[in-house]
Parts: sequence; structure tokens; C-alpha cells
Amino acid sequence: MRKPRMLLVSLVAAALAATVSGVTTPASAAPNTPLRVMPLGDSITWGVGSSTGNGYRSPLWNQLAADGHPLDFVGTLRGGTMSDPDNEGHSGYRIDQIAALADASLTRYRPNVVTLHIGTNDLQGASEVDTAIARLRSLVGQITADVPDATVLVASLVVSTSSSEEQFRGAYNQAVGRIVSDAQAAGKHVAYVDMSGLTTADLADPLHPNDAGYQKMADAFHRGVQAADNAGWLRNPAPAPARVQSGVAGKCLDVSGAGTADGTVVQTWSCGDGANQYWSSYTDGTLRSMGKCLDVAGGATANGTKVQLWTCHGGSNQVWQVYNGGYRNPASGRCLDVPGSSTADGTQVQLWDCNNGSNQKWTALAAG
Repeated sequence: MRKPRMLLVSLVAAALAATVSGVTTPASAAPNTPLRVMPLGDSITWGVGSSTGNGYRSPLWNQLAADGHPLDFVGTLRGGTMSDPDNEGHSGYRIDQIAALADASLTRYRPNVVTLHIGTNDLQGASEVDTAIARLRSLVGQITADVPDATVLVASLVVSTSSSEEQFRGAYNQAVGRIVSDAQAAGKHVAYVDMSGLTTADLADPLHPNDAGYQKMADAFHRGVQAADNAGWLRNPAPAPARVQSGVAGKCLDVSGAGTADGTVVQTWSCGDGANQYWSSYTDGTLRSMGKCLDVAGGATANGTKVQLWTCHGGSNQVWQVYNGGYRNPASGRCLDVPGSSTADGTQVQLWDCNNGSNQKWTALAAG
């Protein structure tokens, strides 16, 4: 039974050969798939060293637009002169620091393509390569869990003239390939993007590409998108996250203090535009915010059981069905309820017998 699965993985790997080898040019990508792209990484993703501050993002945007894709770049940051400058390029960040913010950002924006170049700052200290590799493996798993329908393009690190990085970069890049192969074998839409085409002539300083170098990065990521499309990986973006407004006037479903710890209170609060009031519906029946799931505390089913934020684990206490204009947990048969129709900010939501009351009505509101 293993051979057919491995053959399928091999076929997927073959479809991505242009990205891995940098030799064969794939056929043009289909022009009608909308792309919601999250450029994720550190200062190289931000664009340090480029004359415009756009880095690889602007030439990549232009190439994808020329292919005919409707485009939206997404992220919490805006940088550069391009018309769509949204990104998650955090200067100076290590892999673990990107991981700390990735859950909230990925579930907030639901990209269907993630371009990832990360690890440069992890390799600036001695004996960092092994821990950096482990952190990257964990981050790739985290991304594929947060956006399971997305294509994740993991780049090898570009060349540098930093002796502290260069002594580790080769081993790290070899590990990137292994991490990608393992993810593909597990059925994940993760591809390796080879950045070995950059040379030291393509650097603006010891670590950051110049405009020519960023163009080469864009070319490599572009080939990766095309190859992924040819492999049938690109999917239409998931519905954008939305604020969830209560039938109690002016109140929205809210993660207390924008916390991400298990057990963080989910409450009603005056509607705003914070990430902690944006919720995403997933195909597994979960509602997610800040990278975690809307969860019935302890898996209890009684009236009055509190509802909280918790790590997504596939349990029935994290499944919600649309029901009579609200949300019903099928395991308990009870509905998401604002206790006593309270209008006070900070009222923790709960389970209660479904009664079609306004305090059990919830309406998704588009961003804006």
C-alpha cells in the first residue's frame, strides 16, 4: 500500500522540478486563480537593500499580475513604494519570533500562497544551525496547520558575505530541502524554492540583496507559483475572516486582550477593528481567531458552560454549525449565547439551550 502513495509524491515532486532545480521553465500558470499572497520572513522580505523598499515583492507582484491572477498581498505590515505593500517581513526576526506571530496573522488573512524566506538571523551565532533547522521544521508545520489549503513556498537562504552566517548556510539550506520533502510526503502543499542563482554581486550589503538580487528572488518565487499551479495545488482563497457581531446591539465576539494562551476568555465587546475580533470558518467546523479555536471549556455540555480560546485539536467541543442565525455546538446540542443578553463589555459567552433569542444571533461582518 505504500508504493502508490510514494509514486504520487514523486509525481508531485516532478511537477515542482523547475522550482527545485532552477533549470526547467514550467508552462504558464492558469490565469484565473485569485492569489492572496503572504510574504513572510525578516528584513529580506521587508526589502532592506532595495532602492524602493519593495524587495522581491514588487517584481513578483508584477509577474503574477502579468500571468492574469487577481492579486492581493496580505500582512500586518506595509512597506515600500508598490501599490499593494502589505507583508509580514519583520526586520531582525528569528524563526521563533516569526512563529510567535504567525498563527494570528495567518488565520486573520487566510492566504492561499505563502512565500517564506527565513533563517538568516538565526545563523548569526555559533552552533545555531541545528536549532534553526528544528525551528524551521516546526514553523512549516505551523503554517500548513493554520492555512491547510495554502501553497507554502520555502526558499533556501540567499548568499551572504557574512562569515558568521556563511559557515552554516550550506547545511541549513540542505535541511530546507529535507523539510520540504518530508512535508510533501505527508501530503502538504509545500515546495522548495532555490535561491542559489544569487551571487555576491547581487548584494547591497553583507546580508541583503540589491535590486538585481531581489529580481532574481522574484523570478524564483514566480517559478514556484507556476510549478505549484501546474501540480494542481493552487486553490481559490478561503472566505476572508470577518467580525462576528452579536444580536446584542453594538457588540462583537472578542478574544480578551488579544490573548493567545489556552483558556483565554472569549467575550462580547464593543465592535472595533482589532485582529481579536476577526474570526475564520474552517472546513472542519472550527471558528478560529488569533490562531486558535473557539472551544467549549472542558468539553462540557451543560447550560452555562463557558466558551474560550484553545489550541485547535479536532475535538467535538470545537465544532460549530450555523443554526437559526447563530452557532450551535452539535456535541452538546446547545448554542453560543450571551448570558442574560448582557450589554456589558467583557461578558464571557457560554453554551445555552437554543432559543432563537437575539443573544444567540451572530452575524459575520465584512472588513471595512
